[in-house]
Amino acid sequence: MSQPVDPTQSLERLEGQRWPEPPPEDATSLVRAVHELRRRPVGDLRPDELARLITQDVGLPWLLPLAVRILRGTAPSQIAGRWYDDDLLYAVVTRKTQVWEQFPELARELKATVETLVDLSRYVREEAAAFCAAVPEESSCPMHTT
Repeated sequence: MSQPVDPTQSLERLEGQRWPEPPPEDATSLVRAVHELRRRPVGDLRPDELARLITQDVGLPWLLPLAVRILRGTAPSQIAGRWYDDDLLYAVVTRKTQVWEQFPELARELKATVETLVDLSRYVREEAAAFCAAVPEESSCPMHTT
């Protein structure tokens, strides 16, 4: 079940866990970015920042609902031929089946959104199709893999 999201809180606050600073020898730009993004209010994160955290499986109980809300809210623009955030969509639909088993209603909401999209790039279309195929129709059924 997804957590209620207070957009003014950081992932550190929501999780109740502060990560120690990474040792300088391990501090790649990705590591530094993830550490910094965990300290910012989740409501201030841009779609590309959400995608970066989600692809690292960081803060999923709080970030997946935000990402699905963004994707759902921007789907009508994509259908009308405007730009759509493929990176955020890719980050979300490529989470492991086990992640989505924890959020079945959110998975079905995302599936309904994805099924309305048109003109996705090939790599995103393939991952989105695999995601949709794995989402069960009923909430009591676990996701199946394709």
